[in-house]
Amino acid sequence: MDHSPEAGKTVECEVVPDTVCNGGDPYAAWRYWTKTGIVTGSNYTTNAGCKPYPFPPCEHHSNKTHYDPCKHDLFPTPKCERTCVPTYKDRSYDADKYYGRSAYGVKDNVEAIQKEIMTHGPVEVAFEVYEDFLNYAGGVYVHTAGRLGGGHAVKMIGWGVDQGVDECGIESGVVGGIPKLNEIPFRRLEF
Repeated sequence: MDHSPEAGKTVECEVVPDTVCNGGDPYAAWRYWTKTGIVTGSNYTTNAGCKPYPFPPCEHHSNKTHYDPCKHDLFPTPKCERTCVPTYKDRSYDADKYYGRSAYGVKDNVEAIQKEIMTHGPVEVAFEVYEDFLNYAGGVYVHTAGRLGGGHAVKMIGWGVDQGVDECGIESGVVGGIPKLNEIPFRRLEF
C-alpha cells in the first residue's frame, strides 16, 4: 500500500447519523472499514492517495500557537463522495479500497483490556480531554483541573505502575491536533 487508509473517508461516509463530527463513534468506524472498505489517503499537508484528509491542522481544545486556531469548534461533515480526487490516477475508487478483517469491542475493565493487548496487540480507547491534559509534560497524567474539551480516541499500547499509580501508554502519532504532546514518544494516563 503506497498510502495510508484514509481517516477522512470514515468521517464523511460514516453510517451513524449525528456522530461523525460530534465526537464520533470509533467502533462504527472500525465496522465501516470491515464492511465498506476505506480508500487510501494521507494527512492534509501531503495531499496524496485517493482521498487525502480534508481538514487542515489547527489548534483544537487549546490556545497554543503551534497551529492557527480552529476557525470553529467543529468542522462541517464533508459530503460523502465515492470518487478519488482528480489528481489521483493510480486506481479507481473501488479498486483502491482496503478492508479490515473484523471489528469487535472489549469489555470496559482493566483486566479485559490488558488481556486484549497481550493477545492481539494495541487497542483503541476513548477518553475525555480536559484543559489540563493539554499541558501534560510527562509522568502519568491524572485529570486535576479545567473544563472538558471533548472526546478523544487513541491507540493504547501497554500499561504499568509508576510510583504506585496504575497507568496505560498511548502512542504519540495518534494525538493529532495536540502538537506539544507529539514531541513526547508516548503518553501515560491513569487507568
